Amino acid sequence: MRDEVADYAYALGWSAVRYMPEPVAREIFMLIADRAWQRRGRGVRQLEKNLRRVVGDGPSDEELRELSRKGMRSYLRYWLESFRLPSMSRDRILSRMRITGIEAIYADLDAGRGVIAALPHMGNYDHAGAWIALSGTPFTTVMERLKPESLYDRFVAYRAGLGMEVLPASGGDGDVFGVLTERLSAGRMVCLVADRDLTASGVEVEFFGRAAKLPAGPAALAMRTGAALRPVTLWYEGDEWCVRVHDEIRVPGEGAREDRIHAMTQSLAHTFAQGVADHPEDWHMLQRVWVEDL
Repeated sequence: MRDEVADYAYALGWSAVRYMPEPVAREIFMLIADRAWQRRGRGVRQLEKNLRRVVGDGPSDEELRELSRKGMRSYLRYWLESFRLPSMSRDRILSRMRITGIEAIYADLDAGRGVIAALPHMGNYDHAGAWIALSGTPFTTVMERLKPESLYDRFVAYRAGLGMEVLPASGGDGDVFGVLTERLSAGRMVCLVADRDLTASGVEVEFFGRAAKLPAGPAALAMRTGAALRPVTLWYEGDEWCVRVHDEIRVPGEGAREDRIHAMTQSLAHTFAQGVADHPEDWHMLQRVWVEDL
């Protein structure tokens, strides 16, 4: 019954929220964000714990609470925009994006080289995906399988409708790593959210001065295929969506495979930390990341 209710709620979101006047929908979602923040449930408490590690001991508890409020508003903005994205005009999706560094991705793809865009849970990566697809660059991504199954199917259909090839992180018919390898070897683009490990094979790295686990997949794929591994960070500025494509993380020339994967994943963590530190309110991490919390 709980799964059916969840599926119905998301279905209502897709069918109703996208057709509301935008100011009304935005007001509703900000009220939801504020109510969740005031209740300070498990997700909000974990968000504040994560943000404390990002900002350090300097800000007071009151300042941290205000930052978490902004974080919840940013998080609910992501959901509002995701529900409304299928009904947004092509012009709006393309015109309100401010992206730097995209030329490097295009240069790699034009040369027939695959690209791995690795990003954290920041800003609106669904909108960034719609932007890149509408700009003429199809890509493949991996999505965590959700419950109920019908909810997962809705997400897959939604993202496929935006021009993305979506593979299940687990429980699918084939080898996800193998499919991604094929896509990259063919000179295509793969986008992976990579700031939280969902497997038992994560790489332990230093993240804001503490041990955390990030997935090994992006580095392993770069080593296997020769594709360019490029970190991407995202944030909001007013009504605009902002994206920065960072410099390529290159495969070390020497060392054992595990050591090279660790070095590349550590570089990825450092770049993510830079982006999160610059825009902590837009890091939508309500889950556990650091080893001491797992």
